[in-house]
Amino acid sequence: MKAELNLPAGFRFHPTDEELVNFYLCRKCASEQISAPVIAEIDLYKFNPWELPEMSLYGEKEWYFFSPRDRKYPNGSRPNRAAGSGYWKATGADKPIGKPKTLGIKKALVFYAGKAPKGIKTNWIMHEYRLANVDRSASVHKKNNLRLDDWVLCRIYKRKGPWRSTTLPMRNRGP
Repeated sequence: MKAELNLPAGFRFHPTDEELVNFYLCRKCASEQISAPVIAEIDLYKFNPWELPEMSLYGEKEWYFFSPRDRKYPNGSRPNRAAGSGYWKATGADKPIGKPKTLGIKKALVFYAGKAPKGIKTNWIMHEYRLANVDRSASVHKKNNLRLDDWVLCRIYKRKGPWRSTTLPMRNRGP
């Protein structure tokens, strides 16, 4: 999926959390044009994390995606974190992004291969950015609509270091 982008020599895409929310996520959610199209639109919860780098538009060690986010239950507010052959598990507290006014929320997640709660922790990390102060109640959306957010922005990368478990089958390990 990597497209031939017309970017200047030496271009590096390494935005801060505030830049990701202000200049990319806010604009995407408002259907405004983004000047440098370096973030792919995919439903990343349909894939394993090691499949995502080849689907990105740009990146070597970290990859960015706009993705919809769905509900786990039709009338609930919990997001569905199942993905590919495993699931993303939230770690730590949400981090507000933006000062003095909070515009977005950053959540850190780790990919576990297999079914919860017995999944095997991997080195794949996701930082998920969502807009703050958005009404996500089921009553706002159409009946039986599982969509929680039209768009979240995700940064995916693989943490350095050895795998924590050697019991994960080779076909599920990823590159």
